[in-house]
Amino acid sequence: MPTAVAIVVLLLACYLIRLNQLLLRTPDEVRKLTPTRWTKDLLFDTYRRMENRPVTTGSYATRIPPKLDRRYIVTGGSGLVGGYIVLQLLERGTPPEAIRIVDFRPPNRADMSHGPASEVDFVQTDISSAEATDKAFRKPWDPSIAKLPLTVFHTAAVIVPSDRSKLVYGFCEAVNVTGTQNVVDAARRAGADVLVSTTSGSISIRPVELFVPPWRLWSNGGGSCWPRHFWQVLDVKDFFEPLRPHEQFFANYPASKAAAERIVCAANSKELRTGCIRPANGVYGNPTDNTVGGALANAVLPTWTSHIVQSFVHGINVAVAHLDFEAILAAEDSASRPQAGRPFVVTDPNPPITYSDLYFLVQTLAVTPFRILSLSPVVMVLLSYPIEWYSLLRVKYPFVGRLLPELTGDVKHLKPGIFSICTHLVASNAEASRPVSEGGLGYTGVLTTLEGMVQEVVEWNRDHKDVPGTRKAYQTSVSLADEIAKAAAAAKLVAGG
Repeated sequence: MPTAVAIVVLLLACYLIRLNQLLLRTPDEVRKLTPTRWTKDLLFDTYRRMENRPVTTGSYATRIPPKLDRRYIVTGGSGLVGGYIVLQLLERGTPPEAIRIVDFRPPNRADMSHGPASEVDFVQTDISSAEATDKAFRKPWDPSIAKLPLTVFHTAAVIVPSDRSKLVYGFCEAVNVTGTQNVVDAARRAGADVLVSTTSGSISIRPVELFVPPWRLWSNGGGSCWPRHFWQVLDVKDFFEPLRPHEQFFANYPASKAAAERIVCAANSKELRTGCIRPANGVYGNPTDNTVGGALANAVLPTWTSHIVQSFVHGINVAVAHLDFEAILAAEDSASRPQAGRPFVVTDPNPPITYSDLYFLVQTLAVTPFRILSLSPVVMVLLSYPIEWYSLLRVKYPFVGRLLPELTGDVKHLKPGIFSICTHLVASNAEASRPVSEGGLGYTGVLTTLEGMVQEVVEWNRDHKDVPGTRKAYQTSVSLADEIAKAAAAAKLVAGG
């Protein structure tokens, strides 16, 4: 018996070691898509250029579609994408009184704290409440613009990156699904005739099947040795198929965004023309983002993703795509055009990069210290299951939740679902960049990933130049979701007595 146990343990160890080796590699097909790495010379040259000639709404004003005489409601307008939409609307000449931000929190971005952006109306709203959403949309407008047609940009959402159980789906469903339905309904009642929604490139991601049969791990049959879905293309093919069951999404977030996307696109009609933008995985462009800002916020960043290849997209590029879509849908006959009632993926106008490029950029250019702590992916996978079990135990059995402490910090997000967005994910602008006459959006990105990420570090350094040893605290979309969840739980507790 001891011998048999020893053999089993040895075989299991060999299996896990081999799996770990594969998870630390990049398939040849993916490597060919990103053959070069960022160098110090390239980073320093780009830094000097972005420092001397930063990209501002004024510098790319010619890329913003021309001004339309319309009113605007931007749900989530305090956030990354919504904030850039507001700034671009102002840049092209829309007066502040013709824009309304509907969000859970007021804007706290530095670039929205002064000038015309600071004059934009803000209505604090929980979109999971139909009554609150209607009230925000019904608020009277300045008489000078009250009769103008209305566009709604719906960018509000909560991002919970790794929860996948239906036991905890309610939060994502309330904001991302029910909230979207509330926004669509309120838009109709308010007389809006254009609605463009931000969804997510993560909708198309299939759960990565890490634990493959042992014989496949040593296969010489090309790609057959890799875990299934270890690299994927972010596209919209799934939209033209029946909605997948919940378990075929890697987490609750993409499942909820897929349902929300169907709601928006199904609402397309002559009276309310609709469409969706799917940003590629990893939206960045402000210290509040999870991609670049998340790295800058850490002196030591534990990671197992340095070799991972992904497409990223700057918030400026995502916002421009929304305005491109609006320009098409503003035409009264656009409901029957091929662009209406469907999503488009957008990304930066360059090949994908690796996370090692991002980490090297931060390490090379940031005034704050930064280094990575390399972790074993298999060890992290094995840890993720008991963390998920523990979290769900507290939810499934409330009395246990009162006895056991809640997990906090980054560890609460270390669950199996997170590994599906920590694999190779490649997106393309091919469809969105087609001319409008050919069914596309005519989209072209303003910044490359190199330019966008370097500019974010330039801005970070400017904010930290006097105290380089300390870090300012920014609220990311993930931490905001935690705040909203706590507020919702407190409200539920009060309502329950």
